[in-house]
Amino acid sequence: MKHKLSNVNTFRAFRSTDYKLYLTGRAVSQFGTIMQQTAVVWVIYTITHSAFMLGVAVFAEQFPAFLLSVFGGAAADRYSRYKIVNITQVASMIQATLLAALVLINRYVVWEILALSVILGIINAFDVPARQAMIHDVLHDEADLPSALSLSSSTASLSRLVGPALAGIILENFGAGMCFLINAISFGGIIVSLAFMKQPKAAKPFGSEKDVWVELAEGFIYIRHTPAILIMIAFVAVAGLFVLPYTTLIPVFAKIVFQGNATTFGYITSFIGAGSIAGTIVLASLKENAPLRKILLGFSIILGISLIAFSRISNFHIAMIIAVFIGFGSVAQFTTSNIIVQSESDPRMRGRVISILIMAMVGMTPIGSVIVGGISQKIGAPNTLLFQGVLALCVVLLFYYLMNFKSYTHSQPSR
Repeated sequence: MKHKLSNVNTFRAFRSTDYKLYLTGRAVSQFGTIMQQTAVVWVIYTITHSAFMLGVAVFAEQFPAFLLSVFGGAAADRYSRYKIVNITQVASMIQATLLAALVLINRYVVWEILALSVILGIINAFDVPARQAMIHDVLHDEADLPSALSLSSSTASLSRLVGPALAGIILENFGAGMCFLINAISFGGIIVSLAFMKQPKAAKPFGSEKDVWVELAEGFIYIRHTPAILIMIAFVAVAGLFVLPYTTLIPVFAKIVFQGNATTFGYITSFIGAGSIAGTIVLASLKENAPLRKILLGFSIILGISLIAFSRISNFHIAMIIAVFIGFGSVAQFTTSNIIVQSESDPRMRGRVISILIMAMVGMTPIGSVIVGGISQKIGAPNTLLFQGVLALCVVLLFYYLMNFKSYTHSQPSR
């Protein structure tokens, strides 16, 4: 099925007031979320001085989402997505508040931070599928979907640009507890935005009298019989396992390779975020009939080469230029796959398909993070990152063969 993008302007999704509310609230919340993620990994590394524990920290937050996201997808297809997102945002606010309280009173140990990370992962397993599927509910026209998803990804990239740098400054001057407290407050942004929306409240869930296990099985059967979507999910899973866990090594580069501190860590992450913004702008500006699958592989080639270059550079300023290309290359992995999967999946299966896509990304990345952290302990962060860059290029070759563009696109009926 050849995917088609609308040729009107990139910002056409803004025709919907509900979408503007959704995007604004989500942007506010994401700034806080990125600050909390930055603070968590820095606190863990400061306490343990272990790259392996950095992988464990990522695993603790993301692996529960891998285990439970299919249930979150089934819930998004069966119940009101609006109500689910409201509940998950309140729960996330409580989690961030507890984390802030522990750190501010200076009575915390590593296992408590990891336990709260697990709780957040469970919340996200239900939040992300419902929130992603709800984008359809806030649009006036399904043709606005590529614009909406790209703009949503742009706000996430902007938060990755500004959030880590701001978190680094706050970490140095006020401590991690303040980052967690700011995150708790930021959830108010999306809660208020949801209160002013109209369409999602009126949207009726598909509902079902089937057993939830039957619905979950239907989701996997649907994907198995839809090769276009199956290949995309497999690509995301492989990239999530072998390539995208490069983020686990960033604190090590900041402290050991570049002899820096929390501010250095924030700068590296922000430059990666700058590249992500550039990538999402490119994706949002694509013309009709753009070959998204080929574009995805092209971005992946950029990512692989950039990881190899970053692993060999010791000059901080040159490394920051390369970090921009890392962000540029990595943003397409989920954004482009998400556009393709959401556009090409059956509306009644969309929540479950999205949850399986998220499971592929969020499930493989924490496993990969633990592996990457362990390997880094043995051969060092630079050599580990070099290995990941080479693997990224190997993944491109593998999936170029699997996608087999000419026969693949010609065999699919056009929408």
